[in-house]
Order: sequence, then structure tokens, then C-alpha cells
Amino acid sequence: MDRRRRLRHALPLFHVHGLILGTLGPLRRGGSVRHLGRFSTEGVARELGAGATMLFGVPTMYHRIAEALPGEPELAKALAGARLLVSGSAALPVHDHERIAAATGRRVIERYGMTETLMNTSIRADGEPRAGAVGVPLPGVDLRLVDEAGEPLPADGPEAVGEIQVRGPNLFTGYLNRPDATAAAFAPGGWFRTGDMAVRDPDGYVRIVGRKATDLIKSGGYKIGAGEIENALLAHAGVREAAVTGEPDPDLGERIVAWVVPADADAPPTAAELADHVASSLAPHKRPRVVHYLQALPRNDMGKIMKRALGKENKA
Repeated sequence: MDRRRRLRHALPLFHVHGLILGTLGPLRRGGSVRHLGRFSTEGVARELGAGATMLFGVPTMYHRIAEALPGEPELAKALAGARLLVSGSAALPVHDHERIAAATGRRVIERYGMTETLMNTSIRADGEPRAGAVGVPLPGVDLRLVDEAGEPLPADGPEAVGEIQVRGPNLFTGYLNRPDATAAAFAPGGWFRTGDMAVRDPDGYVRIVGRKATDLIKSGGYKIGAGEIENALLAHAGVREAAVTGEPDPDLGERIVAWVVPADADAPPTAAELADHVASSLAPHKRPRVVHYLQALPRNDMGKIMKRALGKENKA
């Protein structure tokens, strides 16, 4: 057994992340795996401190780690000694990246995949971890960004938001007993329509900005990814959690709406303060026009924010 491959995680085993990548993959490579059961920062500190070398998690777990680090020196020490910290299943906010790096000297590596495709992109363990990026396509995986008409965006063109399409031996063969859904999922040439929206850095690094169905906001003639606004909001000291959606607007087409869990419920930042904060780091047209304050964001078992549930039962 390779003693460098001692993985710990608390990922659900009904999902490709926890079962295939977090269990079967490491075992196939001669490593060892221990499931933490229920996630806790104490469990992470204990296992990494006892000799585990790798931690797999989702953004919610790393957010809780980032929140706990100032008061848990043993956690910071354990993370600093890990060989590899990996996040997947959703984009890890840049603010959490930076807090973990500042406290431990280690950067979290992100990767991008789906149940239908397994892994599409990643940052090499010896590559450059870049907050907010999921790396470059893996060997054998073709990846392109396409516009609304399905036309490929130039790889060396100006930054533009496009849907990720992939093809390669990693793809599934089809949805069980659903030939119509399978046909609709593929574009000509064998390209799988992921439904994920991204931009691409000049060196090929992919940055996911959200889902096409919930995270692409068309406002005032601009196509705006919710993810970059969420990152800007999370950089505000008064914001603990944030989600961004669009809602119909008679003038703009869609207006940007922020859903915020304040760090201090008794003294939340004002809507105007948050709008100015976003406009100071992004283009002014990306500032939220409406802010709702919540006690918590609705999440599924993988920790992903359920944006379709926002506004139904979660207003404070």
C-alpha cells in the first residue's frame, strides 16, 4: 500500500463523488480510505493529525473549515500537513480559498465532473492552484464553450460566458430507458451538453460561473454569471453565506437578486452597502438590485444551494 495515499472524507456514498472518486478510485490505486461518517472539523483534525494525507470535500465542508480555523489551531496544523486538499461537486468560493490558504499555507485544489461524465477537468497536484478555477481538461477529454446558438467560442478570444460541452471516453452511454433525454443531451459530433456555464482563462484554465438554468442572468443586454457576484458578496465581512439569482424586470429583462445570510443577524449590511461593495470589485451592472436576508440557505445532501427553493419558504 502506498503510504502517501491515505484518504479521509465524509461524502455521501450514493453520489459519484463519494462512491467512485472518494472510495473506489483510491482503493484501485492502492490507497486506504476511511469514511468520517458525519462531517465535523474535529474529525478532520483528528484524522489528518493521525497520518491521513488527503481530504476530499464539498464547498460546504470547506466553508465550515474556514469558519472554524481561527479558533481551532489543531485544525490549521493538521491541514497544513496534508498532501492534498480537494474540493468538488460545486464551486468553492474564492473567499474560503483565501482564508484556508492564509491559515494553513495550503491551497485547496478544485476539479469538475458530473455523474454523466465522471471527471472533466482538474488542477494537477503539482500544478498551480488558482482560486475559483477548476483547471484544464484531463488527458483524452475534449472541452469547448459554446454560445446560445451552439457555436464554439474561440479558445483564444476575449473572455465570454459559454456552456461547457465535453466529449471523450469518460462519457456515459445514455439515460436508462430514456432515449429522448439521451438524444437531447448530446450536440452533433458527440458533444455532451453539461448545462454548466464557464469562462476560460488565456492559459486554458476553466472557471465555472454557474448552471445555465439557474445561474446565467441576462440583464441589460449583458450575460452575467451568478458565481462571480456570489464571490464578491462573500468577500464582505458582514456576509456569511450568499446566493445570487435573477428575476424578471420590465426594463433590464432580469434584475440581479442577492440572498444573504448575514454574519450578524442583528446588524446586517444594507442593500445599498452590498451593491456598492459588488460594484467596487466588478462592473457596476453586476451589482444586486434586490437583497433578501435569510437565516440559512436551502441546501441538498451534497451541500449545494437549491436556488429553485429560494423565495418560497426561506425569507427571514
